[in-house]
Amino acid sequence: MSDILKEALAHLHRKQPLGAPPRAEWFGFREVRETTTVRYVRDGIPRENDVTVSKGVMAEALVNGQFGYAATSRLDPESLVQAAEQALEQARRASRWAIHRFTVAERPPVTRDYASPVAQPLGGHSPGELNALLVEICHKLKRSPKIIRTSAFTQTVEMEMRTVSSNGSDARQMFSLISVDFEATAQEGSIIQKRTDGGLRGNSRQGGWEFLHTADLWERVERVAEQALELVAAPECPTEVASLILKPDQMMLQIHESIGHPLELDRILGDERNYAGWSFVKKEDFGTLQYGSPLMNVTFDPTVPTEFASYAFDDSGCEATREYLIREGKLLRGLGGLESQARSGIPGVANARASSWNRAPIDRMANLNLEPGDSSLEELIASVERGVIMEANRSWSIDDFRNKFQFGCEYGQLIENGRITRTVRNPNYRGVTVPFWRSLKKVGNGATRGIYGTPYCGKGEPNQAIRVGHASPACLFENIEIFGGAS
Repeated sequence: MSDILKEALAHLHRKQPLGAPPRAEWFGFREVRETTTVRYVRDGIPRENDVTVSKGVMAEALVNGQFGYAATSRLDPESLVQAAEQALEQARRASRWAIHRFTVAERPPVTRDYASPVAQPLGGHSPGELNALLVEICHKLKRSPKIIRTSAFTQTVEMEMRTVSSNGSDARQMFSLISVDFEATAQEGSIIQKRTDGGLRGNSRQGGWEFLHTADLWERVERVAEQALELVAAPECPTEVASLILKPDQMMLQIHESIGHPLELDRILGDERNYAGWSFVKKEDFGTLQYGSPLMNVTFDPTVPTEFASYAFDDSGCEATREYLIREGKLLRGLGGLESQARSGIPGVANARASSWNRAPIDRMANLNLEPGDSSLEELIASVERGVIMEANRSWSIDDFRNKFQFGCEYGQLIENGRITRTVRNPNYRGVTVPFWRSLKKVGNGATRGIYGTPYCGKGEPNQAIRVGHASPACLFENIEIFGGAS
């Protein structure tokens, strides 16, 4: 990235008449260049080979305590200055209807750099080599005539972001991101079941091709095919109130929907009510609400090296640090950046994030993790008299307040008297957020922990689909309403 951002800042400074009051309290530029590559093979035939390049700059201005924004894809100093002037005018006009006055404290100067840890750089594969591998995955998934569809997918993103500002910011972040997915669909008679490797796009990490070329790749491919065949021969999941063990690839969705979204401060303040809803959480709940059992410890942690949403600072310049949102079940902190913290008076985190160069930052999840406990998977299972283990999300539904939910999984196993006895298909469960988390009885240890993510967390008007990460051990919940597809 060139120094055009600094040139534009210098030009804005020269436009300020000597001795006159400042036209703006603060100016900032955020330049983003992103290259996304998608390879998709279905039934052994390449279907998609796309490369998309996106680049542009977001200009921001702080005037009379209000922020204004304007974006441009023209990367020359004149166009950047024009965008900054548009942001300045937008902020000036908006300040007449201000509900809160911000200061430069909401845009701290940042000079840190960051780069994703990469063992095998994303440029290390030709399209032909990668397609050949995805074709081979499809062929190995097709292990029976009952397997009626197979697919394999990779998406890589190489992104560079630079931030400069009038109060001294000059920082870069370099991201290398990869999502790997493969699935098999089986049919026997009228029964059709799909099995994926960790749920739709769940295997999303920060790094390089090392997350495709894992030592257990072919073992995972074989397991997906075997379990798809198991499911079409399996009975329906029973309908009853019983114990529930969730594996990490389903805990990802449980954390995301019933912890992440309800703790977003802009949602609690009402900013999202027209599109994504409100939250059952109220401002007075922070520091008082017993959100879950004493075994529940949830952190916001953008410092985990290979998790999908790691970074050094957010898009407002706030340094990213590991913080407890919930400790021993008690709600302590919200998912809100510096602006939402100033508005609400609630402690938050460095999570003001934008999905692209042409979007303004809003409160978003990043890496939201449930911390491990001390139980092995064998101990979790052995403690259950009757229950179901569920893996990999298949369907989800949750109300506008992120309170009542119903989730379905791809794969279930019945537990009877401390032993897994058989596979069940169409496993589902439902609950209400706080009672559900208060029913948390055991938390798996580090050996049960998995790291997952998604590229597609949607929020905001206009919409922003952003990357988030979730790490969790396996967990045991008591007295949960479980049901099958026939219910």
